[in-house]
Amino acid sequence: MFETDLPLRVLFLCTQNSARSQLGEALLNARRDPRVTAGSAGTHPADRVHPLAVALLESMGIEVSDARPKTVEQLGPTTWDLVITVCDSAKESCPFLPGALTAHWGVADPAAVAGDDVTRRAAFAEAARVLNARIDALLALPLGRPRLDDLLEAVRDIGAQIA
Repeated sequence: MFETDLPLRVLFLCTQNSARSQLGEALLNARRDPRVTAGSAGTHPADRVHPLAVALLESMGIEVSDARPKTVEQLGPTTWDLVITVCDSAKESCPFLPGALTAHWGVADPAAVAGDDVTRRAAFAEAARVLNARIDALLALPLGRPRLDDLLEAVRDIGAQIA
């Protein structure tokens, strides 16, 4: 049996912790659901959060002026219940976090999209749309005291089925 005291601690992990993982953290925490709390980190953090991620979140009324890219180690002694990798590179180099379930929710990298401002902003909006849909599905799960296999399978299915 997987037993956790709420809130469930969710870590969004990507390579640079500048776009997708920052979006995941901010979007989940913005729900203010007392059953979950989120953080984010990168395997090789960038120098800053991508300005288009900041602009998008602020346009949604989500304050992120204090957001900074960081490593898992920089988060301190937090024990994570669920680690969600949002890029393939982080999936391959995900650090071992004892006791954490690990699932992959691949999201196209909006920071890698070339083009004009409208095109680039649309890529960030699409990444946020995908993450929002997956977060909604996560929050629809019974998070109190689910069986380990059931929770892990459900979270992985969210990443595979919701695009």
